[in-house]
Parts: sequence; C-alpha cells; structure tokens
Amino acid sequence: MKVRATRRREAARLPLPAIAVGNLSVGGTGKTPLAAWIAEYCAARGRTAAILLRGYGGDEPLVHRRLAPRAVVVANPDRVAAAGVARAQGAQICVLDDAYQLTGVARDLNIAVVSAESAAGSPWPLPAGPWRERWDALDRADLIVVTRKRASAGAAAAVADGLARSRPRVPACIAALELSHLEGMRSAAHHELDILAGRGVVAAAGIADPLSFGAQLRAAGAIVQLVAYQDHHPYAPARCWPSGGNGTAGCSSRQWTPCSAGPPHLRPEFTRVP
Repeated sequence: MKVRATRRREAARLPLPAIAVGNLSVGGTGKTPLAAWIAEYCAARGRTAAILLRGYGGDEPLVHRRLAPRAVVVANPDRVAAAGVARAQGAQICVLDDAYQLTGVARDLNIAVVSAESAAGSPWPLPAGPWRERWDALDRADLIVVTRKRASAGAAAAVADGLARSRPRVPACIAALELSHLEGMRSAAHHELDILAGRGVVAAAGIADPLSFGAQLRAAGAIVQLVAYQDHHPYAPARCWPSGGNGTAGCSSRQWTPCSAGPPHLRPEFTRVP
C-alpha cells in the first residue's frame, strides 16, 4: 500500500500588512466594531486601512462603511483578490473581519475576540452550541480582546484574567461595547441616550446578541419591548413600523426603524501585558 505524504499548504501572503480579527463563537462578540475601530485608529494616524470581509448577509459592507467612513471596504470571500482591489484604491494596511478561522491567509497580527457574555453561556460546539473552535484555538492569537455588552466589568475582568493566566505569552485586554447615541432614520438627527429615560421603546434587533441590545436600552432608562430577529435579518418595508404615541422605536445598526442606535462605541478598559 502506498502512503502519500501530505503537506500543509502554505498560507497565502497579502500584498499589504494584515491584521486579522475573529472569534471562536458564532456572532455577537463585537468583532465587526473592533475591526472598524482598528481601521479608524489607522486613519487617525495617517494610514488608509482596508476592511476585507466575506460580505455575508449583504449588510456587512454597509455596516463597515458607516462605522469606518475613512476606510476602503471590500467584500469578497477571496481575501487575496480583495487585498489587491484595496491596494489599487489606496489602502496601506488590511483589516480582515471574521478571519480567525481563515488559516489559509497569512496575517501579521492575529486578534481573537471573546465576549464575556458567551464565555459564561453554552459550552457546546456547533450545531448544539455557539462554538466554532475549542478554547485551545486561542493559542494562535497574538492578542485576545475580551468584550462586554451587558456583562459587568468584574465578569469581563475574570474572563480576561483566566485567559491571561492560561496563556501568559498572549496579551489580553477588555473593551466595552456601548450605545453611543440615537439617530433619526428619516431626519438623521442626533439624539443623546437620555431621551429614552422613562419612555416606551419598541426595539427591533436583527443581530447575534439582541438581549444585550435590549439590556443597554434599559440601562439608559427605556421601557423596552424587544423584537428579536435572526442575525442579518433582511428587513422588508412592510415589516417596519413607526413608533406610536410618545414611544421611541429603537434599533441596532442592522435595522430599519424611525430611530436607530448610532454606531456602537468601543471603549478599551485596560490592557494586560504578561
């Protein structure tokens, strides 16, 4: 019997420096806001970043263009081809959204995002649970970012501390994902969150973690009726409704209702360097 030796295919290099952002679970960790934050961080320092993504669901490019207006956004499952397009449009660095499992593409910095909420949730892998990979996949990371939305600062710190102890070579940090403001969908008017205090809100959410969205609206003082759809839900005009009476219709960045939540604010809380 002949045994044919197999070799691991060498990872493809992009024509620009690459930062990969991804997670171990399915959605809801905050990798999209983090990728956009990195792109805007580069832009603030005079570097044009490109955000490369698959374009799943059709809404992801729109979300990125809203969160990172100074970035080049290219949706193409072939990240090598996308990087070539981005470079032709003036990009100097690539940020690969949802690319932690994309091991066939080389990266200069590999960032794993872990949400404090999912870390305390179901332990089961797909399809029974949310996990794409086991915790030992974090050994590939150059940086671990623990995000929190409705989890307390203490709970997020406990997750980060545990990961830092088990992987002392990998720096870990915490980032809070918070609602920043509200925007009128028709008027584009900017409203501070304090207008929600004591008001009835219909909150439509087509995101991976709608419960955290509802919790943040409640923390702003709203009385929330949450209408949750699947992540990347394709809203039809017939399913969108105006707010009634003195209520306020709230929604996340993937919704269509009269008043939407503004881009999520990513706030680093601390950085731990082992």
